[in-house]
Amino acid sequence: MAAFAVLSGGTVAYGVAHKTVTLDIDGHVTHVSTYAGSVEGIIKTRHIDVGSRDTVAPETASALRDGSEIVVRHAKLVNVQVDGVETKVWTTALSAAEALENFVGRGGDVRLVASRSAAGGRAELPIDLTRAGPVDVVVDGKTLTAPDGSRGLAAVLDQLGITLTGLDRVSVQHAATDAVTVVVNRVVVQDVTETQPVAFASVERPDANRYVGQKKVVTAGVAGQHTVVNHITTVDGTESARALLSDTVMAAPVDQVVSVGTKVRPVASAPASVVSPTVGGSADSLNWAALAGCESGGRPTAVSSNGLYYGLYQFSVGTWAGVGGSGLPSAASADEQTMRAKMLYNRSGAGQWPVCGSKLLS
Repeated sequence: MAAFAVLSGGTVAYGVAHKTVTLDIDGHVTHVSTYAGSVEGIIKTRHIDVGSRDTVAPETASALRDGSEIVVRHAKLVNVQVDGVETKVWTTALSAAEALENFVGRGGDVRLVASRSAAGGRAELPIDLTRAGPVDVVVDGKTLTAPDGSRGLAAVLDQLGITLTGLDRVSVQHAATDAVTVVVNRVVVQDVTETQPVAFASVERPDANRYVGQKKVVTAGVAGQHTVVNHITTVDGTESARALLSDTVMAAPVDQVVSVGTKVRPVASAPASVVSPTVGGSADSLNWAALAGCESGGRPTAVSSNGLYYGLYQFSVGTWAGVGGSGLPSAASADEQTMRAKMLYNRSGAGQWPVCGSKLLS
């Protein structure tokens, strides 16, 4: 059976024969009777939408013959993750496995990331596994196996009783054995509040009443407190991102104040007769051993019962420093103690030892 048509305004006639062709639209195969003479013709008569990214084979200008097979693949925008970096890519693949094979040339760890929706705790997962037989799902530190993956990701997750939140990540990973593995990453986003100390500063202030080298804390430092709020994202319990939301000082720190001496220590300027016990002079001629015996029993390390006087001649710390001594008198040698006792005598006389001073003349 044949039909004929004549183009208006022309003299050329052409015949359009009835034919049966096969249409494969995104894997759905039908057999169609048509009088269309080209691939473009049957696409129009069957009202098949074809976009710029879609694939049609053979080309739309190709002539149709009885028994021709026309394949239409509509492009889909999918999320592809390569080495942790996610991007959107158009693909005409019919299955996750096919898409992953197409993307494997990118190298690295390539995954398809399924879109999801939190409605009712169920995910909207348009990636079709198209894999009959068992499918492994890695979730919550375990690997679960669904008996049949042919009905797609959503069905697999339902089979295993896996509920997703709107933040969870679902990806399909291509294995070396050509099997596909579904990976579910649990994502938690929360604002975490922490109270942290604020260190106090140390401030030094000159003190003319203290000798150089002497320091004293006159105001103890007190640490402050501040409250930090961070927006933290964790994936399977491991922190993957952190953003500072606020940092508020709740209590200001108190500076530690240290008094630092600036007064110069006195320099001993005793006469030559006092500097050395062997040099003659009025102080050298006195009975220092008798004075020491009376004051301390002749013990250079002696300390009075009230803890105020030290050494052979029972110096106070202040008097000892006044004649150029440093540290405790009882820690100095006997010779130094005698030398500084002579200096004190030359400066102030025997009255410095009101009880035992008379022993100097014995």
